Amino acid sequence: MMAPAPAPEKLLDHRGNPRASFEMALTYEQARLGMAFHEAGHAVLSMAYGMHVLTSEVIAWSPEVDRWAVTGNTAFRTHDTNPWHFAAQGAAGELAHVQYLMVSGLWTPERALACTADHDRELAIDVLADFGYRLSLGHVPEGGKSWGMVRGMARRKVAHLWREIHTVAHAMNERDILTGDEIAALTGLVNTPMPTGGAA
Repeated sequence: MMAPAPAPEKLLDHRGNPRASFEMALTYEQARLGMAFHEAGHAVLSMAYGMHVLTSEVIAWSPEVDRWAVTGNTAFRTHDTNPWHFAAQGAAGELAHVQYLMVSGLWTPERALACTADHDRELAIDVLADFGYRLSLGHVPEGGKSWGMVRGMARRKVAHLWREIHTVAHAMNERDILTGDEIAALTGLVNTPMPTGGAA
């Protein structure tokens, strides 16, 4: 059963702009599980990097008759997090989504392109800039990293933690939402205690 449409702010990026949406030419079940892999990528890498994960969820709804849409959300808290680890967890959603397509025999260039999550990249760029770190899309800035370098870090971590991501994605697909403690119990990872301060 599909949930009601999410609150409008859940469909906006951190700057208040609508997130891009893409048609993926998949069944509802395939698209929903793909989004669960996307959110599981964020949640598992966040936890592996020592962030406190609050929840991770997949949200599906019907915007009009005979149509459906899916999105997701992972909420976490950080404290003294390595900035490049923060950026890597941002890249992990899209990478886990594409990996799901590949291992499921669903990959096409068009579907891979539809996994694009520019809002995750832009959030990482802006958060790191707030703390004086230089992350750029098309080049390696002096003293910083390119998004391609961050994606490389995330790709290795996603491969290393693929069993955990797979486990979390399937559980999320069944239950809609998982708490950080439930993710820890499923994976054996440690959900670092909630910091007293920090950023979401």
